[in-house]
Amino acid sequence: MEAIVAGLGEGERPPVERKDALNQRLRGLGNVRIAGRLAVPPRVMGKAAFVHLSDGISRLQIYVRKQDAVAISNVTGDALPEEGAAWEVFGNLDHGDFIGVEGYLFITNTGELSVHVEKLQFLAKAMLPMPDKMHGIADPEIRQRQRYADLIASSLQIEHEALTTREVFERRAKLISSIRNYLEAHGYIEVETPMLTPKATGAAAKPFVTHHNALDIELYARIAPELYLKRLVVGGFEKVYELNRNFRNEGISYKHNPEFTMLEFYCAYMDVNGMMDFCEELLRESVQKATGGLKLTYEGNEIDFSSFRRLTMREAVGGDGLSDAELLKEFDGRVEETLIQPTFIVDFPKSVSPLSKASPEDPRIAERFELFINGMEVANGFSELNDPREQYERFVDQMNERDRGDEEAMVMDEDYIRALSYGMPPAAGIGIGIDRLTMMITNKHSIRDVILFPHMRPERKGHEADEQAGEE
Repeated sequence: MEAIVAGLGEGERPPVERKDALNQRLRGLGNVRIAGRLAVPPRVMGKAAFVHLSDGISRLQIYVRKQDAVAISNVTGDALPEEGAAWEVFGNLDHGDFIGVEGYLFITNTGELSVHVEKLQFLAKAMLPMPDKMHGIADPEIRQRQRYADLIASSLQIEHEALTTREVFERRAKLISSIRNYLEAHGYIEVETPMLTPKATGAAAKPFVTHHNALDIELYARIAPELYLKRLVVGGFEKVYELNRNFRNEGISYKHNPEFTMLEFYCAYMDVNGMMDFCEELLRESVQKATGGLKLTYEGNEIDFSSFRRLTMREAVGGDGLSDAELLKEFDGRVEETLIQPTFIVDFPKSVSPLSKASPEDPRIAERFELFINGMEVANGFSELNDPREQYERFVDQMNERDRGDEEAMVMDEDYIRALSYGMPPAAGIGIGIDRLTMMITNKHSIRDVILFPHMRPERKGHEADEQAGEE
């Protein structure tokens, strides 16, 4: 259907006086077959009717005349012998039903491309009323909980200023595709590492826990694939990436979802500065491909992806005499939200960077950066610590933090230490949050609006909702 509509061109429809000549040419093209959802209730005028079909992207008008159309059996695929069967089928159609039609193209007196139906087949019934075609679904919880209805509403809307729901997820798909293409063009290999792991490692976060019955062991939904990917660097994969979901059993907010999509990649013989350069190039290319430009509006701010600032954390905070804890508190509480344009914050304290190599100029500082855009962390990367003895000591420090009550501190991973002991080349790595990046390129405030099926509280039944309202 989209190809038929695009083939004629919305802006190229001829004036009415030329329609007869064009209709002759259209008849010469032969019949077309299309299928879709009734985008509007049927408009019946005596023994003829018009209605628009939608395939979720485009819509095309069909014209049904009682004496012209035949009904097609869903069982045999043959025409039904009863006279007027197609008109009877059409008369029982409702807004949202699916039909398939075959007929020839023509231009109406108003200049609209249409299909004159010769064969009509009923395909599926909509048992619930369709969403409002003018306003869609206003309640954000319903949109997120019933994404199928949200997508239907998106396809039925006639006019809209912002991206439709479908366009949001199409743009997300373009972003991901562009990222993959860029990485693979630069020699990176995509891999898949375990989603269920025996150790809750790879990042500082609280994990989801499950039990493997056959092995009788606890497993953890992965927090991050980092340590597995670096094992592959040890094994000889010099450029490797994974684009998949991570899980963190933590709070939900407009920028946090317990299940989220993360890109992680690692490159041997690269350091933190080279990784920042590569990150800039990757994001510029991917944003350009996904949106058509490098400047976009997010929550009223114009974000320019053509240039990225670099500041040390102490420069950003403006406090040379602060301790590590004070520095981090000031940055999180006061500075982070002010970083609107793409900004790399570098020189994190080593104490909060257990997998990062220390700076040779100052061993208290990690060769680490985080990228902030519009006050949100979008990426985190560093020069990878490849000394197994120092990594072991860092894990011990993390275990001590756990003993003091920090549930998000890392646990010891002896197998990772063993892998490093075989020798890992100097390398840099990065994690980029795909969901947050999608929020920015689609101008969506909530992460739930860029995840097809975000985590929600269980839906309350009618009587439960009434009881809760009574208690309140």
